[in-house]
Amino acid sequence: MSSPHNKVFVGMSGGVDSSVAALLLARGGYDVVGVFMRSYNLDGCAERDAEDARRVAERIGMPFYVWDFEAQYRERVVRYMIEGYRAGITPNPDVMCNREIKFGLFMEKALAMGADFVATGHYVQTRKSGAGRRAEQALYAAEDPNKDQSYFLWTLTQAQLARCLFPIGAYPKPKVRELARRAGLPTAEKKDSQGICFLGKFSLDDFLREHIPSRRGPLVTTAGESIGEHHGAEFYTIGQRHIDADFRFPKTGAGHGAPAARKPFYVAAKDAATNTVIVAEGGEDEALYRKEVALVGVNLINKDIQAAVQKGPVEVLARVRYRQPLAKAVLQESGSRDGGFRLAFARPQKFVAPGQSAVCYAEDGRMLGGGVIV
Repeated sequence: MSSPHNKVFVGMSGGVDSSVAALLLARGGYDVVGVFMRSYNLDGCAERDAEDARRVAERIGMPFYVWDFEAQYRERVVRYMIEGYRAGITPNPDVMCNREIKFGLFMEKALAMGADFVATGHYVQTRKSGAGRRAEQALYAAEDPNKDQSYFLWTLTQAQLARCLFPIGAYPKPKVRELARRAGLPTAEKKDSQGICFLGKFSLDDFLREHIPSRRGPLVTTAGESIGEHHGAEFYTIGQRHIDADFRFPKTGAGHGAPAARKPFYVAAKDAATNTVIVAEGGEDEALYRKEVALVGVNLINKDIQAAVQKGPVEVLARVRYRQPLAKAVLQESGSRDGGFRLAFARPQKFVAPGQSAVCYAEDGRMLGGGVIV
């Protein structure tokens, strides 16, 4: 973190992580302002979260604001997600929320109001890289691998990182809760949110069905066997096991319609244009693996990795899903006119879903950047 006495606007979600982030900054001598970002929410928990954030701010003794970004969130995050599923991909709303809201609108407004920095409760770390005019900010995975959220922050630029503070990135989660308890913060024992934040207790499938009409289509195995009908290719994602469909064989006990004598089915591919879903019987079918992926919208955070990729293929560690173990891969420009990239893995990777993010790292934990899988 930078030297104290600077003004920091902290994005406060009403959870323990952002509460402790604000606490640590205040103890470090920063001029701290808490902000709750009101976004689209289905189950009404936003009001409770805003009140929890206000109580934390009161306990710490800092100013507190509620900024209304609901309309922008609907347009930039919710619509993005719906249209992504409609197009047959699996979009990542968390990445888009960080890009458009937390490090977009929130950062812009905070800086306009005199902030020197913005801070969040993300589990991630920054370190200075280089010196003088070559100095940059590098983004590193959190000390706690079970909580690391760098996967969702690959869109950050140098201009943004220069204004970002992540106070809890060096702490394990139990320590964060301990700090909250010792400080008497009202969020110390509050449970972590799960899944897509704006859905709350509502399921993603139910939400999508309110916006995308169901349409029956063929359910086919990788061997070409027609085994039933699904309810719309848009509602399925690569690797999905629990498949809601009308199977043609008797429902005799193994999961969603699969007979006991057969192995579980996994979604291996889908085609929204023809409304076809292809499934693999058993989890080791080669159709569930991909050796190489194409990436678009790639952001490489530091100049050294940008220069290296321009010269040729670069060895990296990468993941195509949150919390997936890092795998050895080679990143290189595709050479196509669209300026895309290719990521080739040393070993084929399972359940690779178009629309999700592929994120690259160095061996020392530095996050190099990422892109959207196509």
